[in-house]
Amino acid sequence: MGFIRAAATAVSGSLAGQWLDYIVSGRMDNNILMTRGVRVVKTKNGNEYTPIHTITNGSKIMIAPNQLMILCDGGQIVDYCASEGYYEVYLSTAPSMFNGELSSAVRETFHRIRYGGQPSASQEVYFINLQEIKNLKFGTRNPLQYFDNFYHAELFVRCHGTYSIKITDPLKFFEEVVPRNASYVSTQVLSDQYLEEFLMALQSAVSIMSQDGVRISNLGARSMDIISYLDRQLDTIWKEQRGIELISVGIGNISYDEESRQLINIRSRNAMLNPDPNFHSDLPQRGNSVQLQKSWACQCGSENYGNFCAVCGRAKPDASQCWVCGCGLTNTGNFCTKCGKRRFS
Repeated sequence: MGFIRAAATAVSGSLAGQWLDYIVSGRMDNNILMTRGVRVVKTKNGNEYTPIHTITNGSKIMIAPNQLMILCDGGQIVDYCASEGYYEVYLSTAPSMFNGELSSAVRETFHRIRYGGQPSASQEVYFINLQEIKNLKFGTRNPLQYFDNFYHAELFVRCHGTYSIKITDPLKFFEEVVPRNASYVSTQVLSDQYLEEFLMALQSAVSIMSQDGVRISNLGARSMDIISYLDRQLDTIWKEQRGIELISVGIGNISYDEESRQLINIRSRNAMLNPDPNFHSDLPQRGNSVQLQKSWACQCGSENYGNFCAVCGRAKPDASQCWVCGCGLTNTGNFCTKCGKRRFS
């Protein structure tokens, strides 16, 4: 059971009247991943499209660009074609397997899953969309954890955007993803489990980028790196098991949770007060946040991080004149204002 190319010159507006069956794909747009073939019936009101369940010998099939046509017999794949054009079905010929621009892995998939029986009374045609499927939306329900070496802090971000995929092994996709007896499969099938898998891979990719030292503010501009990281995470469950590959990712916006935003604002404010880029390099961790500048104790007893006391307004003592008492208080005079010990005693 296979296909033979039909001459393009034999194709005209009266195909439905010339041939036993003239079969084309059903509706296929950017949201349709798979659809059944339909028979073109010529009527006085124009062409009508009806479902088809049995393909007669000599039927003609039109394959549009970026489509793969699958011929099934009794629910099993018996032949396929990924080259655009017109083809005649001959139930007595061997599979022709017009591979088009698909990789050789598709032929290997076919030899693994093909059906080798005699033609039955039920043959069906399916069409797989080989175009890039774009504008698949994603958004993180919970903040993603990200340790930023620049801020020396564990930050939490939310992001949303779009991604696109492409079916690169359509036979594997048909076997593993398409429900049996389905008339069509839309991108809605990707909105549940596949989206969860994408978000899990995104979390892993973000963690790896954090380990590689990428600043959190640069995530939006590193879409190609994110794709590379995501490919490693999704290669097994998407490409090897389902014949789908991730093509592109566009991050529309990155937002921080309230605590992360406060930490970034403190870091930015302190950076303006202290232009030394290394002033926070040895800061100790404190839970999920950090002390973004070494603290100093004012004479009034309060602990401060800026250049002025938040309680009494005193200026931060000159480091060259400061000494730290055994009780932990920083002083500038000869006696500790907390315990009364003498300087250098």
